[in-house]
Amino acid sequence: MSSEDELREKLRKIEALFAGAKTPGERDAAGAAAERIRARLAEVEAREAPVEMRFSIQDRWSRQLFVALCRRYGLEPYRYQRMKQQTLVVRAPRSFVEGILWPEFDQLNQALVAHLTSVTERVIRDVVHVDTREARERVDQNDP
Repeated sequence: MSSEDELREKLRKIEALFAGAKTPGERDAAGAAAERIRARLAEVEAREAPVEMRFSIQDRWSRQLFVALCRRYGLEPYRYQRMKQQTLVVRAPRSFVEGILWPEFDQLNQALVAHLTSVTERVIRDVVHVDTREARERVDQNDP
């Protein structure tokens, strides 16, 4: 199994966890997991009014993941004119965002960042230079 396939499987398992999958078959069905989460969102919306919540996500890839996750569950992220690129606004029930959307995004994002970091380091080691450690810190020459 390739590292990309492993990443896909890990992301599916994270989604199944937040969908409340109980059986192995449910945990394996990513499409069903998304549908269960949308159904939970509809239940929450029947009890709780949506509120506008703002998010600041600096990294482009993480922001792209958050937008895609919102859209997957039928939420449409947006920004107002003159808002910075990293700012996103979502209108949804607070309990859904705090209990499902943001925690799921956080776990998916951690898995994605770890994968991208690994791929980037491997390519740099293979093509540019084998030593990919951070630059060492020196004492400033002007310090006594």
